[in-house]
Amino acid sequence: MSVLELEDVHTYYGESHVLQGVDLQVEAGEIVALLGRNGVGKTTTLRSILQLTPPREGTVRFAGEDVTGLATSDVANRGVGWVPEERRVFGYLTVEENVRIAVGPDGEYESLRDEIFTLFPDLERFRDEEARNLSGGQQQMLAIARGMVGDNDLLLVDEPSEGLAPMIVEQVVDALREASAETTMILVEQNFPLAMDLADRFYLLDQGTVVESGSTEGVTADDERIRRYLAA
Repeated sequence: MSVLELEDVHTYYGESHVLQGVDLQVEAGEIVALLGRNGVGKTTTLRSILQLTPPREGTVRFAGEDVTGLATSDVANRGVGWVPEERRVFGYLTVEENVRIAVGPDGEYESLRDEIFTLFPDLERFRDEEARNLSGGQQQMLAIARGMVGDNDLLLVDEPSEGLAPMIVEQVVDALREASAETTMILVEQNFPLAMDLADRFYLLDQGTVVESGSTEGVTADDERIRRYLAA
């Protein structure tokens, strides 16, 4: 069953035509990677799904329903979560308070919190610390944790490993794998080996269009169809 479909999506920033007819499909239970150089439309694709930057043309369907033009809050309430590149945790709330407010009204907060703290021991250690005092890696863990406890059917994850030390990246990857057991995921990630390791399928964007797509199995950065679009 398709959780998400984008059909001929055109998205603009002012007069700048960023997405130029994007088509993609995500099936339940998949991790799908969006690949491409900086500025080709990967984050804009996520923003178009959430209606943060609504498409001017085309259709976004979530769980079979056309959500194009809805308020972002309505899309989120239907079960679409977002882990933005900028993390956007609530700096003056504690770690535990950040997790608590992400749990839906029907969620079992204590069991979800305990799962998160088992996955991220640093978050348990700093549970009473204000989020603004955490390291960048710890804030990324908290951002992912908030997405995981939100009872989302689709999680949009933007550049989760950016700027993180290798040891922290390993923890983030483990968390994303854990999240993918229950949540379909779209992953924007510049670390190509990491993206290929995590994702089931990929879409490669260039100049606002999908130029390649397929299974990640056996795909490497040396593949000519990939390399020419990723090279600087």
